[in-house]
Amino acid sequence: MRFIYPAIIHDDTDGLWIEFPDLEYTSSTGDTLTELLQNAREAMELFILGALEDGEILATPSAIRDFPITDSTYSTLVECDVDLAKNTKSVKKTLTIPAWLNERALAKNLNFSQILQEALIEKTI
Repeated sequence: MRFIYPAIIHDDTDGLWIEFPDLEYTSSTGDTLTELLQNAREAMELFILGALEDGEILATPSAIRDFPITDSTYSTLVECDVDLAKNTKSVKKTLTIPAWLNERALAKNLNFSQILQEALIEKTI
């Protein structure tokens, strides 16, 4: 599942660091802008996975234009694609669907688990 949150990049005497105002206590550092953004994406993924596993509701992303810009800060958007099936503990569920729907889904090689996860996440976040 794809998530996009605004972040504030700080470029000061200590170097580059980034914070996510909507994701409490989530920040990262990097020696280069590329490294900073890679580390930011990883920090964001870990925060989101932990929050979802703990049953927390994720904050709605703020508008990027709401963050002030100074001489040493600027705003950006950070995107991550969290594969919840790979990164969390899974449980087995049994469900019932109409036979005709099962046949159509199988004919299209659809991944039932992935589709169900995405639908449930959308309904619960």
